[in-house]
Amino acid sequence: MEGELKNLIMVWLIVLASLCYTYFIASKIPKGKLRLLSLIPVFFLFTILPLSLTTVLPTGITAFFMTWLANFKLILFSFGLGPLSSDPPKSLPLFISIACFPIKIKQNDKYPSHQNTQKHINSSPILKAPPKLSLNFPTKVLLFALLVAAIDYKHVHPTIVLGSYCCLLYFLVDIVLGLCNAIVRATLGIELELPSNEPYFSTSLQDFWGRRWNLMVTNVLRYTIYKPIRSISETVLVKQQKQKWAPLPAVLVTFMVSGLMHELIFFYVTRVNPMWEVTCFFVLHGVCLVVELWVKNVLLARGCWLHWAVAGPLTIGFVVVTANWLFLPPLVRNGADIKAIEECKVVLKLLKDKMLWTLKSL
Repeated sequence: MEGELKNLIMVWLIVLASLCYTYFIASKIPKGKLRLLSLIPVFFLFTILPLSLTTVLPTGITAFFMTWLANFKLILFSFGLGPLSSDPPKSLPLFISIACFPIKIKQNDKYPSHQNTQKHINSSPILKAPPKLSLNFPTKVLLFALLVAAIDYKHVHPTIVLGSYCCLLYFLVDIVLGLCNAIVRATLGIELELPSNEPYFSTSLQDFWGRRWNLMVTNVLRYTIYKPIRSISETVLVKQQKQKWAPLPAVLVTFMVSGLMHELIFFYVTRVNPMWEVTCFFVLHGVCLVVELWVKNVLLARGCWLHWAVAGPLTIGFVVVTANWLFLPPLVRNGADIKAIEECKVVLKLLKDKMLWTLKSL
């Protein structure tokens, strides 16, 4: 564990040095191909850094933050786009925070919030939004701790275990991203958007992937993959077909890229060559989302759609079933799930001991 901690510190020191190079040197190069070329060493470093780690959670988080999100943000930055680009330039601490962490500054006009879309849904007489049931950060931590402590992957039916893994994954992602938000908010004093928006109340796949689950990834993929592919599609299609068909290949390619990036993260975590189940999971959801959009357009044109009380369970049920079928098996098959849970137990025990020590010292 001590050796892993040293490796983790070294990894993040390299990250900080790379981002300082980006801020002070690469940013002075004119945007475009030359700046992109100047960042190739950074892309390379961010891609190989997770291989320096061996524990599941630090490896997965580092790969998610740096290999995926930071690299994608830097690609946008190469062309003067994305959250890292601004005029005047951002301060160094803010630049590093946005590059390192999956955060999004509130009320950024260039990257509009999903909240406007949500208001449209709420105002629609057909697409009624479900009621809110916000779970605050301490509640999520408590539920996560209870699940970690209660889970018994040896004596419980595998289906129940996999179902509980879906809950654990939601809490883990939201807790990690929530901690990032809290750190940046406390140090820089800026307002940030929430990392997710009650995904358990999703009423469609479009709602789940586009407006509720892991919104930081959604935002990055929207500007690195979806919009460029849609723009290309619009140049190919005739004018009458643009509005109808241009989004479809963009959706499919976006989900495919997301699947490939998840495969890469899973490879870092398991160090086993992929069997492409995770990519199939995202491609399946991309295809189903395209079908859903078509069906929704047909039904809404006739003034009807499923009530949220029906659409919600169907959506979440589909996500959970397909996750148990395609998304989780690579982790379970290679024992990464057990390692991750044990690592969580170690962290929770340290926190518990720290709290008890603090209470005794009062």
